[in-house]
Amino acid sequence: MELLEVTSEAHQKEFIEMAVRLYSGESNWIRPLNKDIEGLFHPESNKLFRQGAKAKRWLLQDKNGITIGRVAAFINPKMKEKQPTGGMGFFECIQDQKAAFLLFDTAKAWLETEGMEAMDGPINFGERDKWWGLLVDGFTPPNYNMPWNFAYYKDFFEAYGFRLYFKQYTYMRPVKGQGFDPKMIERARKISSDPDFTFRHITKSEIMKEAPEYFMTVYNKAWARHMGKSLTLKETKLMFGKMKPIIDVRLIYFGFYKGEPVSFFINIPEINQLFQYVDGKMDLIGKLKFIWNKTFNPPNKMLGLVFGVVPELQGKGVESAMIMEYNRTLASTSGFSYKTIEMNWIGDFNPKMMRVCEQLHATIYKTHHTYRYLFDRQKPFERHKIFE
Repeated sequence: MELLEVTSEAHQKEFIEMAVRLYSGESNWIRPLNKDIEGLFHPESNKLFRQGAKAKRWLLQDKNGITIGRVAAFINPKMKEKQPTGGMGFFECIQDQKAAFLLFDTAKAWLETEGMEAMDGPINFGERDKWWGLLVDGFTPPNYNMPWNFAYYKDFFEAYGFRLYFKQYTYMRPVKGQGFDPKMIERARKISSDPDFTFRHITKSEIMKEAPEYFMTVYNKAWARHMGKSLTLKETKLMFGKMKPIIDVRLIYFGFYKGEPVSFFINIPEINQLFQYVDGKMDLIGKLKFIWNKTFNPPNKMLGLVFGVVPELQGKGVESAMIMEYNRTLASTSGFSYKTIEMNWIGDFNPKMMRVCEQLHATIYKTHHTYRYLFDRQKPFERHKIFE
C-alpha cells in the first residue's frame, strides 16, 4: 500500500471520486456536492485558513494503483479543549483493517508534529452542523451535509482505540397526525393565553433583513455560551443569504414577547432529496435537474436545523407554545408537501433538548458517534461535558 498526499488537481478529483466508486452499489448513499467537500480545503472558500487553521489530506492506494482509502487531518483554532486537539475526517476505506489503521496512523502522526495531543473523528473541518460523526444506527439516506458510511467503520474506530466522546441523535416525527405530551400541551396553553406572546413564521420580505436580526438576538443569548462564539449580523445575513434559494418561509418560525424575539425554530426542506439527482455537480445540467425536481418532485421531508429560547424563558413553556402554534398553522396549510420532520442532530450532552424532542413524541431515527483518541494512552479519558 502507498500513501499519497493530496497536492494536485488530479489528487483532489480522486479524493472525491474514490468515494463515488466505493458506494456505487449502495442505494442509501447520496453523493455530496463536489464543492461542499472540496471547498473546505481551500483558503478562498474556508475562512478558517485565515485564522491559522491547517489541513492535509491523503489517498491510500494498493499495489495496482487503485485508491482504497482516504483521510483528512486538520487543526481548527476554534476548537477549545483541555489538551490541544486536532480533527480527522472524510475517512473512507475498503473493508480492510490494516488499510484503515494506516490512514488513522497517518492523521495521528501529522497532528502530533503540529503539537496536538488528541484527535476527534470523524468530524468536519469547520462547524459541527456539517459532516460530523460516524453513522452507527439508522442507515437511511443522509440529510444534506451529513455523513453516511458503511457499518464496518465503527469496528475500525473502536479497534484502533478511539473512545466515544459523545453520541449524536437525529430525532424524527410525522408533521401531522401525531400528538404531543400532555404536560407540553398544558405549558403551551399557559403561554398562549398571555397576549404579550406571539408566534409566527417569517415573510418573504423579512428573509434578508428582520429574520437575521431576530435569529442573531436569540442565538447569542441562548447558544453562544455553549458554542463558544457569538454571531454578528453580517454572519447571520450571510447564513440566510446562502439558504435563501431553498427557504420555505412557512418553515422558519419565531416567538416574540412584547414584540421582542425570544425564540426560534429554523427548518428547511431536506434538499438532499433534490441533490441526489445532480451527480455531485451544480453545473448547468445539475441546476436544471435541481429546479425541475424542486418544482415537480418537491421534498417530502423537512429538516430542523436549530431551535432556541432565550435563557430567562427556558423551561417556562415558550418552546411548547411555539411548537404547538407551529403545528396548528401547518395543519391548516393547503398544499403542504412535507410528511416528516427530522431534527438536526442533538448531542447526548444536551439533555434539555433531548427532553423537548421526547415531549414532541419524536423518536430517535439515526445515531452518530463522535470519537476521541488521546495520544497519551495513560491519560484519563473524559467524555463531553453535559450542558446544564
